[in-house]
Amino acid sequence: QVQLVESGGGLVQTGGSLRLSCAASGSFFSINVMGWYRQAPGKQREMVARITSDGSTNYAGSVKGRFTISRDNAKNTVYLQMNSLKPEDTAAYYCNAEVTTLTINGRDRTEYWGQGTQVTVSS
Repeated sequence: QVQLVESGGGLVQTGGSLRLSCAASGSFFSINVMGWYRQAPGKQREMVARITSDGSTNYAGSVKGRFTISRDNAKNTVYLQMNSLKPEDTAAYYCNAEVTTLTINGRDRTEYWGQGTQVTVSS
């Protein structure tokens, strides 16, 4: 089992910055892709940013140039630096990780989610 624990959400004014962190713990062989998703009230969950184990990244168009995703593989932690925040960035932000575990049948890939952290940007 793998646990993802997020931190760093909060209330910030338009134009401000926040840094989210997500630490993975538990029993696994490797973490492949880690990412951040968000869900605003009444809307579907959407991908914000993702990063592979070798550092390749991709971003939603709405955050490109403002948000930066990074990871520390030694700490099994992913970060999301959010700058120039806008009211439309207000949402619950969820950490996601694709994890590989070793079994008697080979390797299994499982997706895990964190519990979410609220980001609120006031106008």
